[in-house]
Amino acid sequence: MERINDITQLKKKAIDLRKDILTMLEKAGGGHTGGSLSIVEILVALYYRQINVDVATFDRRDRDKFILSKGHGCPALYAVLADLGFFPKELLWTLRELGSPLQGHPQFGLPGLEASSGSLGQGLSIAVGIALADRIDKLRTRIYCLMGDGETNEGQVWEAAMTAAHYDLGNLCGIIDHNKLQIDGKCCEVMDLGEYRRKWEDFGWHTIETDGHDFNELEKAFSEAAKIKDKPQMIIAHTVKGKGVSFIENQVGWHGIAPKKDELEKALAELEAAKKKIS
Repeated sequence: MERINDITQLKKKAIDLRKDILTMLEKAGGGHTGGSLSIVEILVALYYRQINVDVATFDRRDRDKFILSKGHGCPALYAVLADLGFFPKELLWTLRELGSPLQGHPQFGLPGLEASSGSLGQGLSIAVGIALADRIDKLRTRIYCLMGDGETNEGQVWEAAMTAAHYDLGNLCGIIDHNKLQIDGKCCEVMDLGEYRRKWEDFGWHTIETDGHDFNELEKAFSEAAKIKDKPQMIIAHTVKGKGVSFIENQVGWHGIAPKKDELEKALAELEAAKKKIS
């Protein structure tokens, strides 16, 4: 895995990945823009700083594993996997085409993927199963699962949460993209989950809240989680839906649409200007 230690380079990497995400969505003419842009820093922090995964050793059982439970955010994951060399970058421009391995939700078989996902609520159960299996096999691995906050309306999430705590799965780290918006509006209005951090703590998880766009804070959160050995950990990452593009940020209407050509050009120019300001 390519390790990036410099925060400046991590920030620039995030911007470049956002460009790829928006470009592939525009070419596809559809897809999920807001929730793909909100998870970029989380994925960069994971894949370039934390997770023990790379192309050369992906067939090893003792690798770390990552499940993207909020499968509609897959353009962000595809951009990362292409950048890391799991498949040619040119494949990104076939997103959602008939016969392409890059579908609108992750499809098992694509290099770098652990599981098909996108039926919301199921990813944490998959991660729990993998974490249990790796522990039984005495593998020193970390299992990561990224969910959306709206996704946690699903009852299966809480069944998996109870199971993980019951079996003291210290090798399991969940992450929630807490951008506070879902397809039908504000999460708190669609289904109010109350005191979110306390809910996970009450379910037996070591819970950490962090800024999901700040690499220093994400590093601290992942480091704290890795030290917990006797219970699963949940990182609640506060994010902005559509992060990085001013006219997309915090706009629920951008949940499931792609930018048009003129919007892409405007967004790319804005991102490039932001990149030039990074020092």
